[in-house]
Amino acid sequence: MTVHQIPNTLQTDAFWMPFTANRQFKAAPRLFASAEGMHYVTVDGRKVIDGSAGLWCVNAGHGRRQIAAAVEKQLMNLDFAPSFNMGHPIAFDFAERLAAIAPKGLDRIFFTNSGSESVDTALKIALAYQRAAGQATRTRLLGRERGYHGVGFGGMSVGGMVNNRRAFATHLPGVDHIGHTYDLARNAFSKDLPAHGAELADDLERLVNLHGAETIAAVIVEPVPGSTGVLPPPQGYLQRLRQLCDKHGILLIFDEVITGFGRLGTPFAADYFGVTPDLMTTAKGITNGTVPMGAVFCSRKVHDGLMVGPENAMELFHGYTYSAHPVACAAGLATLDIYKDEGLLTRGASMAEYWRDGLHSLKGLPNVIDIRNVGLMGAVELAPRKDAPGARGYELMVDCFNRGLYFRQSGDAVAVSPPLIVERNHIDEMVSILGDAIKRVA
Repeated sequence: MTVHQIPNTLQTDAFWMPFTANRQFKAAPRLFASAEGMHYVTVDGRKVIDGSAGLWCVNAGHGRRQIAAAVEKQLMNLDFAPSFNMGHPIAFDFAERLAAIAPKGLDRIFFTNSGSESVDTALKIALAYQRAAGQATRTRLLGRERGYHGVGFGGMSVGGMVNNRRAFATHLPGVDHIGHTYDLARNAFSKDLPAHGAELADDLERLVNLHGAETIAAVIVEPVPGSTGVLPPPQGYLQRLRQLCDKHGILLIFDEVITGFGRLGTPFAADYFGVTPDLMTTAKGITNGTVPMGAVFCSRKVHDGLMVGPENAMELFHGYTYSAHPVACAAGLATLDIYKDEGLLTRGASMAEYWRDGLHSLKGLPNVIDIRNVGLMGAVELAPRKDAPGARGYELMVDCFNRGLYFRQSGDAVAVSPPLIVERNHIDEMVSILGDAIKRVA
């Protein structure tokens, strides 16, 4: 039970909370009132260290006045402008700034409003590109088991987290999945990238043999799956997947909604792994979580492949009312300034070893069956209780919150990924609270 709350001070019935057991939560709410730097402050005035950068998005830490000032200025100057057959300068400025830090060649930017929208946009662009290239038979989309690509019907269909799919019977037709890479037997307690499993990329060949390469438009993967409990790819896996996509004319999409903007100690996971996809989805850290926004980074090959036909013809029948919203662009530009001025897109590299050693110091605690890390991402996997999967992880999350640490729970896995401003003392505090809680609860 959550012990730190102010009872009877708000009505909770009207808000139907996302991805939450509403009745369980509302019986004992966990409520944040403010945030600054590395910490949230609860409604009863307790500081809680943010072990998950909000929802993987507050990369520069909380309460950034520079972003707030940019948003206020933009609201007073131009609060909204459409991007359908009209434009405003800040959208083009932001796209240029993003292109400048993108992996080489991914310098054409399509703006969205979330990771889910970025994924659905990238899937549509992939289908449109194949059609424009004279390969209209390439309509099949491939995802990966245990992948998470948002909650749109496209992202849900290519996603591979069972409960997210099982809850809704309707999926896009013609979607299939390659196998996941998690191998507890061979790779438990790996530090950084697991040694075993590069050959798992060859599962793409199985689907090519089953369906025919001429039917497959694209395959989408997270370089490091986050929502399923941080699963670093085996050494050489992504490189092998890139080679197979090239071999069979299949577009490769990286979902970097979580890994983008410095999470691995490089601007993007594509930089970390030295593998450039054809399309890359982003969101979250693009505005430091302040204003909803996302972007799809497109290769010249894909973008230019759609710039065909009469010049007055619309190249892509797709977009959103709030694509390139001027306030979101202002927040994004201010965020990029902070990333640049403070070196945050690469700072994680200098903290990664200390982060890795801190997490792996928890090995040997009760029911800890795996610890995983890469960059400033990490997970501690607990053995599930008999007939109660997820219960141990949930109780650990609540216990840690009561003692000053917030993190994302994924079943019985603890997923941690702090703001990129994290210092060693913050890591020490997180590991200490987590370790003590595992001894009590797990």
